[in-house]
Amino acid sequence: MKIRYAQFTDKYGKDIIDIFNYYIENSFAAFPEQALPHVAFPVMQSLAKDYPAFILLDDDADSKCVGFGFLKSYNPMPAFRYTAACTYFLHHDYTGKNLGSSVLAKLESEAITKGIRTLLAEISSENPGSIDFHKQNGFVECGRFKGIGFKMNKTFDVIWMQKKLQP
Repeated sequence: MKIRYAQFTDKYGKDIIDIFNYYIENSFAAFPEQALPHVAFPVMQSLAKDYPAFILLDDDADSKCVGFGFLKSYNPMPAFRYTAACTYFLHHDYTGKNLGSSVLAKLESEAITKGIRTLLAEISSENPGSIDFHKQNGFVECGRFKGIGFKMNKTFDVIWMQKKLQP
């Protein structure tokens, strides 16, 4: 597996939405209840405007898009300019291969370059794998909204996790 990073562009919009839709339909990792249409990609792009955003390509698989990551504003008010929320998803066949740590490290590095001091992750309480992953990568729980989500006939908490970045 030879992974490389590329620009977060329209060329890969369908692939990115397909990866995201897998998690919508099969897990609590993505909050929407129904798959997004491919025309939703520009909305995703707009969230990442002026922030680091990239895709992962597997050059051993004909440059297949196997994941994406981006930062977005936590809050558009200038007082929060040093804080960003992170979003990243891998094609389900590429999980458990240490790619998540690589994506997170790249996001952190680019965040520091941009002057970001704190990263936030918003996670469902029904996604213990993501909670554990973020803990193992230096995030700590900093907030919990109890019982505010409902998906797949189940109520869940929304957990905020935080990591201070070291320049």
